[in-house]
Amino acid sequence: MRPSSPSPPRRPAPVPPPPAGRLLVLSAAMGAGHDTVAAELVRRARARGGDAVVVDVLTLLPYGLGAGLRHFYRGSVRHFPWAYAALYRLFLRPGPGRRPSGTPLARLAGDRLSELAERTAADVVVPVFHLGAQLTGHLRARGRLSLPSAVLVIDFVPHRQWLHPGNDHYLCLTDASARAAHRSTGVPARACGPVVDPAFRAEAPGADGWRRLFARHGRGRTPVVLASGAWGVASHLDTTARLLAQNGFLPVVLCGADERLRRRLSGVPGTLALGWVTDMPGLLRTARALVDNAAGQTAVQALAAGLPVVGHRPIPGHGTDGVRAMAALGVSEAAADDADLLAALRRLTPDGPARRARTAAGQALFRVDPVDLALGLAFDPASGPARTARGRG
Repeated sequence: MRPSSPSPPRRPAPVPPPPAGRLLVLSAAMGAGHDTVAAELVRRARARGGDAVVVDVLTLLPYGLGAGLRHFYRGSVRHFPWAYAALYRLFLRPGPGRRPSGTPLARLAGDRLSELAERTAADVVVPVFHLGAQLTGHLRARGRLSLPSAVLVIDFVPHRQWLHPGNDHYLCLTDASARAAHRSTGVPARACGPVVDPAFRAEAPGADGWRRLFARHGRGRTPVVLASGAWGVASHLDTTARLLAQNGFLPVVLCGADERLRRRLSGVPGTLALGWVTDMPGLLRTARALVDNAAGQTAVQALAAGLPVVGHRPIPGHGTDGVRAMAALGVSEAAADDADLLAALRRLTPDGPARRARTAAGQALFRVDPVDLALGLAFDPASGPARTARGRG
């Protein structure tokens, strides 16, 4: 009897993407960064045939507490940064030791979120704000939320209020932050990279208009963007703008919604002060560097656009930690003083090896679509109401 010939090895079947489902995204109008990420998640979910609903978690809190928190945070970071620095040390800074938790506050929104989850028929809840992560972790741990929770940490350093062991999964910007989240919670965590509109990585239709504007105001000087967030939060912006203007750069200052700041910066000779900018892809793909103070959404948009980032005069708390973390990763530089800032800009604004290496490192952060990861969790049979005893809070 002739021996049978061995059958050819079977190729593994391709893993299909998760079905198009529905996300419930928990955001917060604390500046514009969280809502910008939430809007991009909605766009991606709908582009794949699914849907997403966004809710501001602060609106779920009773007694006007959400509005009070927003006003307190905005006032402290703009006018009393020392107060926010103290609050960050007390409640948020990563590290060992017992400190106050945000869970008692989050509990106040529990019933409303549970009702909303049922009403929207969502498949997974995705907090992009730390109070939302406390809320979903608490509800999942208590068996009061049937949806799995995939926390999308949008900070380079996941502070304590992002972290709750009741959540199902953590999606982080970097491997280092994913390891930190896992160590703290015991929950699976992985790096997906920043969530940025793909327009920042494409050719920008508005680039020619920005070039004309820079030529008109700069007269040959190198355009460098100075960020201050949606609320115009920054330290000594006029001093930095004056320094750059006196050293061959055109400081393009983003004043956000702060019209008073824009008028004040417009009086600094050689400065182009802008209010609310709607064409951020065009601006960031036309400028030569970003001077950043928060390691937030503008910074990762710059990385996507191939724009070198230099951290300078960071805002206290998460801004300082984030600027340092970005520099440690090699995706940006941190300038300790004015001389460091000028040296970094002179090295990174011209085309050359230093600029190419820095922009390549930044763009390597962008890895996996978190919508795929979140929906993969939603349709994983191992997820679901049975996974409700990971932690207590």
